Amino acid sequence: MEWFEDDQFWLRFAPIMFDPQRWAKTAGEVEAILAMTSPQKGAAVLDSCCGVGRHTLEFARRGYTVTAVDRTRGYIEAALETAAAEELDIEFLLQDVRVFRRPDYYNLALNLFTSFGFFSDQKEEIRYIKNIRDSLKPGGCFVIDVNGKEILARDFTACEEYEMDGYSVRGEYTIEDDFATLNNLWSIKGPGENYSYRFSHRIYSAVELKELLLSCGFKNVGIKGGFDGRPYDNNAERLISIARK
Repeated sequence: MEWFEDDQFWLRFAPIMFDPQRWAKTAGEVEAILAMTSPQKGAAVLDSCCGVGRHTLEFARRGYTVTAVDRTRGYIEAALETAAAEELDIEFLLQDVRVFRRPDYYNLALNLFTSFGFFSDQKEEIRYIKNIRDSLKPGGCFVIDVNGKEILARDFTACEEYEMDGYSVRGEYTIEDDFATLNNLWSIKGPGENYSYRFSHRIYSAVELKELLLSCGFKNVGIKGGFDGRPYDNNAERLISIARK
């Protein structure tokens, strides 16, 4: 079993990953994605690795036809509950994103919040990207949002500790494989909670991610340094790629 297939990791760290401050950013992030990709109102949107549905729900609120895919049952159930409470019509699928494919169906596909680079075998990442490309209509866009290698090199810290909503959180980090792999040790302590988890994932520079997307058949790839559309330079906050079929 690969680390991301352990539901306990996602459920135990959910209060940290999806805190109120992050939820508050969602509407602005969706607005920025729409500005960068310009899908028509009501267009079909695929939220791949949707998590608890932050962006899924916001796109649906704005009238888009959304399919949300994730392999963590607890996340899908939480998103379904919110969608039902708001009477939002969303297709939720409990499925491994590596096998999901719906040819020529979507206008926009998303992989947000550093949900890319998890597969130990890069061939699986290529398979995933090609399935996303096949699922897009001609001219459709695939948006990937990650923490770029250049940003990590600029801002790297080996250890961080902080308090959040009654939890004590600690993160320890190392970089290996010629700056290709970020190793993480996350620890959380809180009410009835004392849990640590070690995992690794692949990290990409802007050029590496762009070349990978082009090699998988996308016609062109633009790179931004944040949801505000800034260039990807020394002031970049995120690595956001916009690949068009």
